[in-house]
Amino acid sequence: FLLPPSEFEGHSIPFCVLGTFFLWFGWYGFNPGSTLAMHDVGSANLAGLVAVNTTLSPCVAGLLVFALRALVLPPKLLDVGGFCNGILGGLVSITAPCGFVKPWEAIIIGFVGGLVYQGTSMLMRKVKVDDVVDAFAVHGACGLWGLLAVGLFGNPDEAIGGNGVFYGGDQLGTQVVAGIVIALWSGGLSAAIMVPLRLVGALRLSDEFQDKGADVMEHSPSKAYGNKAGENAA
Repeated sequence: FLLPPSEFEGHSIPFCVLGTFFLWFGWYGFNPGSTLAMHDVGSANLAGLVAVNTTLSPCVAGLLVFALRALVLPPKLLDVGGFCNGILGGLVSITAPCGFVKPWEAIIIGFVGGLVYQGTSMLMRKVKVDDVVDAFAVHGACGLWGLLAVGLFGNPDEAIGGNGVFYGGDQLGTQVVAGIVIALWSGGLSAAIMVPLRLVGALRLSDEFQDKGADVMEHSPSKAYGNKAGENAA
């Protein structure tokens, strides 16, 4: 039987927002920290550039997704969860090129990243892929876009390592090959784990588990929240 969509909605938007900002804060250690040095003017400027790009891209992506869902896409509601995933999509999109592009290019990368996230999220629902947190849309699709963005943006004349095709560079081919290799590597290893689990019936929960919910079947307490599904928390 089919349950109403409200049965699958997250029960705490504040926690969703808090977790998003935890991740965003951590990204400043991940991206600027990957410069591995701030002991001189050059390395400090690079880390600063990375931090700025790591701020601009998620801002643009998050606001774009929020605006699309509020003004363009039905049911035209203020979707805070979509806003949070848009932010994450922007962070993923800028991670690969963050040290090789200027801030205005980071804005474009974040804008496209927001579109990539939203389009992929809609596609996953269309083809009925069970991805309740939009993990593929955020990390898979936006990650691939960020990988390709390295080959598109980045002016070699800026002396920050860019070699994008928009400036006559030849980095794009390398990025395409890298994307294919990453997909084959991760897909192959995932299949090596998932296929045997499926064959022995250990890949998914039983129908009883899915009907009643794992909270009821094996967790204590049986609910992580006090309000009923579809009700607003007090």
